Amino acid sequence: MARARFEETPSARLSDGGEARLVRSRYAPGWELEVDGTPQSHVDLDDPTHLHFEYVGRMAAVIDRLRMPGQPLTAVHLGAGAFTIPRYVEHTRPGSRQQVVELEPALVDFVRAHLPLPRGAAIRVRIGDARDVLGRLPAGLVGNVDLLVSDVYAGAQTPAHLTSVEFFADAARVLAPDGVLLVNVADGAGLAFARRQVATVRAVLEHVVVLAEVQTLKGRRFGNLVIAASPSPLPTEWLPRLMAAGPHPAKVAQGAELDEFTRGVRPATDVDATPSPKPSASVFDR
Repeated sequence: MARARFEETPSARLSDGGEARLVRSRYAPGWELEVDGTPQSHVDLDDPTHLHFEYVGRMAAVIDRLRMPGQPLTAVHLGAGAFTIPRYVEHTRPGSRQQVVELEPALVDFVRAHLPLPRGAAIRVRIGDARDVLGRLPAGLVGNVDLLVSDVYAGAQTPAHLTSVEFFADAARVLAPDGVLLVNVADGAGLAFARRQVATVRAVLEHVVVLAEVQTLKGRRFGNLVIAASPSPLPTEWLPRLMAAGPHPAKVAQGAELDEFTRGVRPATDVDATPSPKPSASVFDR
């Protein structure tokens, strides 16, 4: 098993002037990646299945249902962070072919130097803007991606150009007929941004569910919602019980509930898309 290659709290200066740091988690085994004070990822090198961030655990719950248990996947991850989900996929589905797209090369070098990736893992990193690289993936990946994860943040916000119908159309183009897109959406009271993101994804992919903590889904607190979408029906009958068993009461919204969730909401386009709302600093006080 790999070990972290440091004892102090290392940091790196990024190309935009921001600072990335790796700090030992105060709440669980492992390490957290922070960028300009915003927690981005948690990694437990001793146990890649230990997913401390709740929304990552919900993504993993969907990933576990893809194909047969343990079967290798073809996966593309937009946003590297500390490679938490690629590590999970490699651990639970050895032999998976994974592509990770990250804008910031200094971040990739920093994470790989201090939190090494599993030896022999087929994880290729492509440097560049997520949308630009998505449009230039090798022809062999187009229409053959089992799992596409969109979890891109500039600081604490998702850039506007990664929230539009046009972007999600690019994403749908690379999915296999039964492939799944997972999108991390952060929003607060009222969920105006999240509602529009759900409407936008539904304008492109027919089958959509939303997984979230109950109070977050009701718009009562800032938090993360996971959108799962596919050209094919999703196996959702198992999800409600699984979500309710989590550390916080959670649920799955689908069908008529999402019709109501997005009622009167226009999908975002490249002309009018906006970045995700910036959370207050107190959101990260735990």
